[in-house]
Amino acid sequence: MKTITVGITAHVDSGKTTLAEALLYTSGQMRKLGRVDDGSSALDTDSIERDRGITIFAHQAEFTAGDTRVMLLDTPGHVDFSAETERTMRVLDYAVLVISGTDGVQSHTATLWKLLRQYEVPVFIFVNKMDLISVDRSAILDELCRRLSAECCDFSGSDSELHENAAACCEELMEAYLSAGEISDGDIARAVAQRRIFPCCFGSALKMQGIEKLMQTLDRFTAEPRRLSEFGASVYKISYDPKGTRLTHMKVDGGCISVRDELSYTDSEGNSVTGKVSSVRFYSGEKFRNAERAEAGEICAVTGLSGTYSGQGLGVSRDSRNAVLEPIMTYRVSLPEERSVYDVLADLRRLEDEDPQLHIVWNEQLREIHIQLMGAVQLEVLTKRIELKFGYSVSFEDGAITYRETIRGAVEGIGHYEPLRHYAEVHLLIEPLERGRGLEFCTDCSEDELDRNWQRLILTHLREKTHIGALTGSPVTDIRFTLKSGRAHLKHTEGGDFRQATYRAVRQGLRSAESILLEPYYDYELEVPTECVGRAIADIQHFGAEFGQPETSGEMSVIKGSAPVSEIGTYQMDVIGYTRGRGRLSCSFAGYRECHDSERVIASVGYDCDADVDNSADSVFCSHGAGYVVKWDEVSEHMHLPSCMAVDAPEEKQSMARIRSFAEKTVSDEELMAIFERTYGKLGGDPHRAFKKTKAVAPDTKSVRLPDYEGPDYLLVDGYNIIFAWDELKRIAAENLDAARAELINMMCSYQGCTGYEIIVVFDAYSVKGRHRDVEKYYNISIVYTKESETADSYIERVSHELSQKHRVFVATSDGLEQMIILGNGAMRWTAAELYDRYRAAGEAMREYMLR
Repeated sequence: MKTITVGITAHVDSGKTTLAEALLYTSGQMRKLGRVDDGSSALDTDSIERDRGITIFAHQAEFTAGDTRVMLLDTPGHVDFSAETERTMRVLDYAVLVISGTDGVQSHTATLWKLLRQYEVPVFIFVNKMDLISVDRSAILDELCRRLSAECCDFSGSDSELHENAAACCEELMEAYLSAGEISDGDIARAVAQRRIFPCCFGSALKMQGIEKLMQTLDRFTAEPRRLSEFGASVYKISYDPKGTRLTHMKVDGGCISVRDELSYTDSEGNSVTGKVSSVRFYSGEKFRNAERAEAGEICAVTGLSGTYSGQGLGVSRDSRNAVLEPIMTYRVSLPEERSVYDVLADLRRLEDEDPQLHIVWNEQLREIHIQLMGAVQLEVLTKRIELKFGYSVSFEDGAITYRETIRGAVEGIGHYEPLRHYAEVHLLIEPLERGRGLEFCTDCSEDELDRNWQRLILTHLREKTHIGALTGSPVTDIRFTLKSGRAHLKHTEGGDFRQATYRAVRQGLRSAESILLEPYYDYELEVPTECVGRAIADIQHFGAEFGQPETSGEMSVIKGSAPVSEIGTYQMDVIGYTRGRGRLSCSFAGYRECHDSERVIASVGYDCDADVDNSADSVFCSHGAGYVVKWDEVSEHMHLPSCMAVDAPEEKQSMARIRSFAEKTVSDEELMAIFERTYGKLGGDPHRAFKKTKAVAPDTKSVRLPDYEGPDYLLVDGYNIIFAWDELKRIAAENLDAARAELINMMCSYQGCTGYEIIVVFDAYSVKGRHRDVEKYYNISIVYTKESETADSYIERVSHELSQKHRVFVATSDGLEQMIILGNGAMRWTAAELYDRYRAAGEAMREYMLR
């Protein structure tokens, strides 16, 4: 028996879920036929789905048709939930596209057809509601051939008619038909799998007409795809059961997955994770059965895996590409007074886990949560879900269109980051792509010029950040970033240097380019009485929309075209008004296009590039031991590498740049001393001993005049810097970073008990998405985890400056630049080695005291 995965998809209200129920009932999987309109459907399991009568989440079931085991996935039909449908398409072997016989091919039907073509899914078409008197079979088939594909052919007749129709649609089948007088089921199945023909069946799901014919067609003209020999699985959905257990829904592409299997994978944050499968479930609506294993080709849900995400590939399966459909609206979340913004953010992150297209954006400056989604219906459903799931109500305000930005032509982006004892330079080629391509990142840099590890790090930094444009601060899209050249310093370059240089190169390139503002567009289909066509066309022209020649059928006319979402998004109510309820507007997302009134939008947003200090386009250079900022439009005059877009750069200029680069990086200790004394005054005693490492561990006995301090002394510890500087912690971190972190914390607890210092251990959570700053009290020390986009360095710099006003402050770090800044803040520095020596000495002193 072959096993295939079939998804049912359709425009909303085409009878898709009713068809799924009919298939399950006819195959004997259900004893009672449920109905959508009275809330008894077995597949619409969520209470919100039953109340509204629409499918919101993809649901799984299975049935047998002849010698075929069908893993069925029922997908949402409403345009606001089409992202869920798209995610499901990634795991389908075949799809059944349901067409309403009364409505024909609608706007969202065309969108679904494009997605099925993009994901190369073979399609069977079922024309529903054929029991109604007004339905004309031949007219519908003509429309399918005209609007979808000329290879749509009628499979509802006898075998001889079926063979004739199939031969007329495919040349290879025609040759087989002419030579043998018939066509084998295997030949037709191969043509279907290759998307060379699209079988069409007709019937009524509600009246149970044509259901058995559709099941026979699926059995006869499908073939099980070749499966992988090794284990591989594609994750298409994350959900939680009523008990809060996290479910990873997947299709097993090859091999098998069993209970107690251990899987190693990378989570959405790039961290390596090992998880053990605790159960394997096969769902049918709300009910499920447990199994020991799932074989290749089966759809299942497993528990026990954390950090998995929709679109992820496990085992030998690859991650799927980025989604085609994107959110088009942005709202600010208004919270109830009794709720912490961080608690609500955590709850919304859980919903985002289930629906990745539900973009949650945390604005740290304003301490606000913004949310991006597809439309008004999704917003209403989300409000209800939050109330039912978490027990409180939120509202959404300041609804606005989600804009994007791109560029007109190719430019070079240059980023240079060279404060004292740091160095990195990055040159990017930034090029526009076709609409809908998204962002692409690649390298075209010789490893002789820049080591492979540095190149990989730069590409990682390119991918990890949401890069924003220069017009409105909206995310950029349809751009290719190519690393052309870069430079590191053998001694002074650290990983964070290339992060800064990369971000500045992107920003400098975007500011140098001619930017284009993009806005989302809908493909629309407007049906109005013929006497209202003039009013409709006048409105459409006012929207700045495109439209074709109206098509008249009886008393009604249909106008099709595309329009900005900002203009046509709320037009449905106007249509109902001026047509007295007879008009109908249906829309489907058509991607992003150039904004029709960009000047007005840019002015209303009021984005100021220069004021956006978190996204600086300027570079940092170094001269005579001091760093200085160079404005973005002057960077090309100071860069150390030749331009990647220059045709024939003068050799003399390039040589001078290399000489200047070398000279500026060789800063002597005498220059450092001069800089220090100009800033903080002349040092007494031997100046050559000022920056020597302290060998003595005992407290200083030399009489030094110090300010009048209040309260205890503070010790700030750069956690990860110390972990990777101490050999014993570094060895532990190679096996388990959490264990190394715990060991450092315990060591600092012991040290605090010996010295009485107020110890603050700071851990860097810079790249952890959505992280807000956490401060924990662990026994006698404080532990700080920095917030998203905040480094441990920046936190220590700020806190050391604040504390040093009234307290004596020590900072333990081996970061050279950090040490210089600390001195400027009035704190005292310890290297990692010095802290280790002091820790060991304190331990020895304590042991000696205990032995007395």
